[in-house]
Amino acid sequence: MPKLLFRPKHRLTHRRQFDAVHDARMKTPSGPLTVHSRRNGLPHPRLGMSIGRAFGSAVERNRLKRCLREAFRLMQHDVPTSEEFGSYDLLVTARRHEDAGLAHYSKWLTEAVHRLDRDWRKREARLE
Repeated sequence: MPKLLFRPKHRLTHRRQFDAVHDARMKTPSGPLTVHSRRNGLPHPRLGMSIGRAFGSAVERNRLKRCLREAFRLMQHDVPTSEEFGSYDLLVTARRHEDAGLAHYSKWLTEAVHRLDRDWRKREARLE
């Protein structure tokens, strides 16, 4: 069984990485979350979060980020990968909402990733 870790290599850390994900122009809403994605050419996915002050207090924003990191940690090995393109960089933003709990965040994140994978495959098929 693969280890369920969230190490620095699994994080988007620099502005240029966040900008590259935005520039790929591939996103999907899932519940109160919006997940942007980009192929990264790596054998593992990476996660970035952009949760603004409009979401709520620092306590609320940090709780959301902890839940999203945990949801990602648990589902990272289910993120589709390919030999040719690697895995995905994921950037999560959120609209204001009541705390939904880990189960809902996991479900929303998983649904979004699978929809984005399908959309990326369609985009690549059109380009061939």
